Amino acid sequence: MKYIYYFLMLVFVYFTAVQYNDPDPWLWIPTYLFPIYLLFQKSKGKLYGNTLLLVGIPYLFWAVNQFPPEWEGVMLNTLGMKTINIELGRESLGLGFTAMVLILVSFSKK
Repeated sequence: MKYIYYFLMLVFVYFTAVQYNDPDPWLWIPTYLFPIYLLFQKSKGKLYGNTLLLVGIPYLFWAVNQFPPEWEGVMLNTLGMKTINIELGRESLGLGFTAMVLILVSFSKK
């Protein structure tokens, strides 16, 4: 199970790394660094599953709140420019993935 935690930490490192050119990296970099810390603590057995659940639920609500009013996908449109709906869609999916990981890991045993 520890190796799955390490793989998920690498995924979140990637999520963090691609936030450097985001318009608001001050928000998104800590948003993806925090799950890395939690997963590391869980891999060392220093964290209870309830903590991950209590953190994962707000991420889930945040993902639902970020969902765009009109779904345009997450790819660039034909002109190559991003729209606000594409950006919100990406943010929503990232937060949803984070919530899903934290909630599922909260039910795992050491």
